[in-house]
Amino acid sequence: MKKQNIFGEALSRIVFGGVIVMNEEQEDANRYVKEAIEAGVNYFDVAPTYGNAESKLGPALEPYRKDVFLACKTEDRTREGAQKLLDASLKNLRTDYLDLYQLHAVYNLEDVETIFGPNGAFEVFEKAKKDGVIKRIGFSAHSTEAALALMDRYDFDSIMFPFNFASMIKNGYGMHVIKKAKEKNMVVIGIKSMALSEHKPTDDADHPKAWYHPIEDYELARKAVSYSVSQGVDIIVPPGDIESFRWAVKIENEGLGLTEEELESLEAIAADTVPLFPLKQR
Repeated sequence: MKKQNIFGEALSRIVFGGVIVMNEEQEDANRYVKEAIEAGVNYFDVAPTYGNAESKLGPALEPYRKDVFLACKTEDRTREGAQKLLDASLKNLRTDYLDLYQLHAVYNLEDVETIFGPNGAFEVFEKAKKDGVIKRIGFSAHSTEAALALMDRYDFDSIMFPFNFASMIKNGYGMHVIKKAKEKNMVVIGIKSMALSEHKPTDDADHPKAWYHPIEDYELARKAVSYSVSQGVDIIVPPGDIESFRWAVKIENEGLGLTEEELESLEAIAADTVPLFPLKQR
């Protein structure tokens, strides 16, 4: 897989999401990580909220740690809670540093104020970066309101946000966010690029690791990923199952790009889809 210059390093555009190894046997987790490494993927991302993913990923990734970019997150907004989670993540992942540490799933302005307030989680981030425990600071958000507010408060290295073709085309969801992120020279990490619509009853059995309905057609997935990248997304995090990850690797290796006809077909699908993310703030 061709590497991109991201964070000043040669990194794969496709991320191995820790959810892939959640609830898997350790032998299978080891095999999936080895498969990713052999495919040229060197960017791994995980979080404490992904069940037992950290404790599965740590041993699987240990033989390759010095050669990969490892990102983690915390959803705790307080100094005490964030420190405990950071310490636990380092232990579970069998590492003494993280290449990127992210505020996780920031939803509203109240979260932002708590994070940056007295005894807020950001105190942990600043100290950890100063001490060399984390190299970079980023955040993930699911609302335009929170994302824009966070970017006003600090010069983050990255943003993780849902850049989904149906939501972007139909509702313009995320367009203001990506514009501001690019103005601030942030790395843009796209989640939900391979999502189609809201969760369906059949997804509980068919896609147990997704809270939304993922794209189930390879060609549509290729066009959807190509669209996200065409809008300025630097990094793609596929849905948290091994088959979707394999699709993403194949899409990247085959080359991204959209013809005018393919863009029109995406626009038609978006027009006929109830998007996962509405324009309304959430």
